[in-house]
Amino acid sequence: MRLLKLLFTPIVLLSIHEKIVAQDTTKPVNNQDTSNLMNQLEKETGENKTVYTITTFKSTRIINGHSVENLPAHVLDVRICHRFGPLNQGVYGFFGLDYSPFNVRVGLDYGITNNLMIGGGHNAWQKTYDAFLKIKLLRQSTGVVKMPVTVSFVPTIAISTIKSGDFGFDPSDTASKKDRVSYVLQLLIGRKFSEGFSLQIMPTFIYTDNISFNHFKGNTYKRDIFAIGIGGRQKISKKMSINAEYYYQLPGTKAPDASDVVSLGIDIGTGGHVFQLHFTNSIGLTEKSFISETNRKGYNSDIRFGFNISRVFQLGKKNRSESTNWKK
Repeated sequence: MRLLKLLFTPIVLLSIHEKIVAQDTTKPVNNQDTSNLMNQLEKETGENKTVYTITTFKSTRIINGHSVENLPAHVLDVRICHRFGPLNQGVYGFFGLDYSPFNVRVGLDYGITNNLMIGGGHNAWQKTYDAFLKIKLLRQSTGVVKMPVTVSFVPTIAISTIKSGDFGFDPSDTASKKDRVSYVLQLLIGRKFSEGFSLQIMPTFIYTDNISFNHFKGNTYKRDIFAIGIGGRQKISKKMSINAEYYYQLPGTKAPDASDVVSLGIDIGTGGHVFQLHFTNSIGLTEKSFISETNRKGYNSDIRFGFNISRVFQLGKKNRSESTNWKK
């Protein structure tokens, strides 16, 4: 029994020593162990953050219509949009470039916050003034908050000041103000599927004015129009992408003389500028005009060349998280 006690005592002491050595934090750690530890820490940190998608589209417009992109806070965007005449004017009409009934819109957009922007402009076609709000409701993200799409709401108002005889139209000069006003409500739902490909759908409600081709000369078509748009972007280089856009007007609301608008173009980014060159069958530059008034007959019955030029200016304190990625 005495012999067992003598053997047991060193065994216990040896066990205690091994345990202390195993827990010794002063023991040097090799580089491989440190690297593994840092990688694990970075992984756990990333899982505790929300990563938001950027540059779903290159600009705040796909071609004619809005994209889910907003201007960053305190950024002013000066936009000039131009639609020439039909290409079928041939050589004599320089393929529509010297065709007199063209349309120009000069507008200003401004980012109030990163999720709210406003804008307005003047359109030569039908002498129209327009204004809009764009509110970002949801934003595509991964991480803690997983959101598969970006969603924006865009209400637009436009008023036509055209007089009798302009552009061949004959609306009453005494038409009331409410007959000259149109409203558009749009929900933009976009998703960036990869670094190069983005897609967006646009459910749209339009309450038209009473002097467009839908209504003048005694026509009494419905003023409520429903449409669904789809637009996409495919990046082809660091500075260029191909864009496409189509709006389908729902049966029962579409005017008999109307056709759906389809557009195809290319975006070219040069720092603070974005050039959009495209072909479209619409002369209109407001939502009410290009969605519901693209006509099978008359001025906007054929494919036209057009362009949008965007130049942004930083007017206030720069928001690094947003502005550093804008226009890249």
